Parts: sequence; structure tokens; C-alpha cells
Amino acid sequence: MKNLMFNTNDDWAGFIARITLGIVLFPHGAQKMLGMFGGQGFSETMNVFTTHMELPWIVAFSTICIEFFGSIALIVGFASRVWAIAFIFLFLGIIFTVHINHGFFMNWLGNQEGEGYEYALLIIGISFVVFINGSGKKSLDKLINSKIDFSVFK
Repeated sequence: MKNLMFNTNDDWAGFIARITLGIVLFPHGAQKMLGMFGGQGFSETMNVFTTHMELPWIVAFSTICIEFFGSIALIVGFASRVWAIAFIFLFLGIIFTVHINHGFFMNWLGNQEGEGYEYALLIIGISFVVFINGSGKKSLDKLINSKIDFSVFK
């Protein structure tokens, strides 16, 4: 059995799912890591997560790194299955710590206190597609998998 980290189906489904997920999540990660797209940047995001939300520093740090580095890795198709699992657990945590009390729907009209969990549920669903299919076509995983003989690791 080839290495699960780089193994991928040679299909468009994995490609479309990982590119979509990476592009959608990159701005969120860039807000937290770099302060782009109106975000607060790393230090202030860490402060908000650890002080105001009372998350352990390792959870706060992991959240920022998964969203930023994971989205970039998905866009280029590197270790997509690993990042997909990370996003599944991250967004399950987000649902249960932030969104569950606000119901299912997002707050498009601004008539509720917070955002529902429908966005996070979509991220989890797309992440499962990436986990099942792998990176798909046009990915570093496909290139790595075709160039490295993983049988030496058995």
C-alpha cells in the first residue's frame, strides 16, 4: 500500500474540492496570520483566542497555522489528506465552541447574535471529499507519489 499522505486518485473531483477549499480558507488564514483582508494578524488573533475566548495557546496557535498553511498546501495539492483531516477536526471544534448556540443558519441579515454552523458544516463536507479522493489532478501529491518508491518504507 502506497503512503497515505501522498496517495491520490487521478481525478478532477479531488482537484476541484481541494482548490475550492484552499481558496475559500486562505483569506481566513491570511487574516489571522498576516493581517490581510481586514484581519488582525497573528499577535492580536492569538490574544483574542487566548484571552477573550479562553482557548489554550496551543489550540489558538494550531487554528491559525492550520487555516493558513493548510489552505496553501491544499491549493498546491501537498499532503491534502492530512490537511483535510486537520480541517475536519478544526471545524468540528469551531462548531462546538463558537457556532452551535446560534443555530444552523449564517447571520446574513444581522438579526441574530452570532453565526450559525452551516459554513463550518460545508467545510467539513468538502474536507471529507478531499480526504477520500486525495489531491486529484495537478497536485504535488500526484507528482510525489509517481516519483517516490514507497515500498522501501514497508
